[in-house]
Amino acid sequence: MNKLHIIIFAFSFVFCNSFHLNTIEVGTKIDTYNGVDVYFNGKDFTNVTGRNVTEDGYNLGLKFQCVEFVKRYYYKVFNHKMPNAFGHAKDFFDKELPDKSFNQKRGLMQYRNVREYKPQINDILVYDKYPGNSFGHVAIISHIDDNQIEIVQQNLGLNSRIKIPLVNFYQYWTIADYHILGWLRKE
Repeated sequence: MNKLHIIIFAFSFVFCNSFHLNTIEVGTKIDTYNGVDVYFNGKDFTNVTGRNVTEDGYNLGLKFQCVEFVKRYYYKVFNHKMPNAFGHAKDFFDKELPDKSFNQKRGLMQYRNVREYKPQINDILVYDKYPGNSFGHVAIISHIDDNQIEIVQQNLGLNSRIKIPLVNFYQYWTIADYHILGWLRKE
């Protein structure tokens, strides 16, 4: 394959994927994890289409954002309502707390990345803000083995599941993405 073919292929791939994303309606179900649906939020992660509130008045967050999926997941699977029902994804993690502490704002135990223990399935993975995203990101851990974790997420196009390397160095486990602050857990 020569350079021209590679350029044409790359352009076609990007154009077709962009066209495909434009044909999918915001709010379309794209995945399900433990009976909780994951919805498409459009190709722009900042897209907002209103607020999702439960029948009993609990604020789940802005529709089809990552926070809304995580809060809806914990509400449906664990019947958990966060004491502080507002904030961006990065705000889920309290940087002032030491490792393995109770996060009162979220009503969950909080663990820092790089620890002597691995995260667990159903933990909320919390990303800090990073260039291009001042809000951070949250997702649910759906699978763990000795080499990687899988997360289920909403609001990153059609990429509802991704795998992230998990590294063991001496007695310490690290999810190998330096934007990850840690995880929250219902105990």
